[in-house]
Amino acid sequence: MPSGYGETVAASCDPVADLRRIAFLLERAREPTFRVKAFRTAATVIGDLAVADLAARTAAGTLTELTGVGEVTARCVSESLAGEVPVYLRRLEATEDTPLDEATAALRAALRGDCHLHSDWSDGGSPIDEMAEAARDIGHSYIVLTDHSPRLKVANGLSAERLEQQLDVVAALNDELAPFRILTGIEVDILDDGTLDQKPTLLARLDIVVASVHSKLRMPAKEMTPRMVAAISNPHTDILGHCTGRLVTGGRGTRPESEFDAELVFAACARFGVAVEINSRPERLDPPKRLLRLAVEAGCLVSIDTDAHAPGQLDWQPYGCERAARCAVPAESIVNTWAMGDLLAWTADHGVRP
Repeated sequence: MPSGYGETVAASCDPVADLRRIAFLLERAREPTFRVKAFRTAATVIGDLAVADLAARTAAGTLTELTGVGEVTARCVSESLAGEVPVYLRRLEATEDTPLDEATAALRAALRGDCHLHSDWSDGGSPIDEMAEAARDIGHSYIVLTDHSPRLKVANGLSAERLEQQLDVVAALNDELAPFRILTGIEVDILDDGTLDQKPTLLARLDIVVASVHSKLRMPAKEMTPRMVAAISNPHTDILGHCTGRLVTGGRGTRPESEFDAELVFAACARFGVAVEINSRPERLDPPKRLLRLAVEAGCLVSIDTDAHAPGQLDWQPYGCERAARCAVPAESIVNTWAMGDLLAWTADHGVRP
């Protein structure tokens, strides 16, 4: 991973890379935000120091005099500069998830990108470039940036003007990151009547549109079903995000599934070439397996996404891959196993398989 310090410190003793790796693993493990922030802040502070200054402060034991560097992060820096893997990092690496089963590992290896994630432009915790670099480092060739739409004010949803500004930022970053690519996108709210919460002319400019229900989740099925079908039939919709809206664990508590006619909704997805998202967030794992099997039977396309709000959460895709494997989702129907050109051809001409 580019460390911001790589040109002056050898890879075997790179404190910035080690601090960022710790933050990544903490995010993946759903540790508290303040703990993650401590390591990311320290990485930024250390990365801005000249080599001589860093060496002198480390030798003198004065790293903690720097704003943003505490005793734990200072100890990690000292161990890293000594050519050791920091103890904190070793402990995190030792508690990594158990190895993936063969089918899950095969699906994860086939994924080329992630079609649903957020940055600090909406309710994510990291800048766009950090999300892109983390995705590249775990083997992706692209991500789709899908910050929220304006109605979701609690998530700092992007107005049309802010989204247009973001498109310019993404274009500039793509020049720097090539051949890796940030695809333009949005997680657009499905409004009560099934319309989408952004200007159609702006949606048409985006590479990928994820449409999700975030409001009135307890709407009766007789109202929710036509609401979802209307959004699915919208020519701008590419992916149906976390379709039941359920929460199965986590700090926000649990939330039951929204009620809708799943057979009709998935038939609409198959008819209009809209992919059903497997949302890999541990608190969502949406849709439930019984509905995922129904989507497979209906012939739906699928997108295995993380809905990541921080770099480490990009490594949650195995959770979705495990569900896809158990529900016999064909690899060729998973849109983010496709080459980027095929993915973009599909979104440009709905329903046409590569």
